[in-house]
Amino acid sequence: MAWVVLIVAGLFEVAWAYFLKSSKGFTVLGPSAGFLATLAVSMFLLGWSLNHLPMGTAYAVWTGVGAVGTAALGIALFGEPATAFRIGSIALIVLGIAGLKYATLAG
Repeated sequence: MAWVVLIVAGLFEVAWAYFLKSSKGFTVLGPSAGFLATLAVSMFLLGWSLNHLPMGTAYAVWTGVGAVGTAALGIALFGEPATAFRIGSIALIVLGIAGLKYATLAG
């Protein structure tokens, strides 16, 4: 269950990154409120998962899920380039997340 909560926390990290960009420097109220709400949920879920998983692993996975999701969102919604090097780099982050999960389960 801790892994599911951690992944959901990472997805909320993606959401707050989206709202952060959409808030235009906190000048637009709706996205600014969305940022604060999703940030709070993300942090709460990360904090809960830290009670059940190693800190280094949980934090790395949380940031990895956020990085992968935010990069994908940037490509899909904001026209950021989807070069082979960029996609390959994202794949390496996914492999790192999988490796950390495996190491925690095996260890």
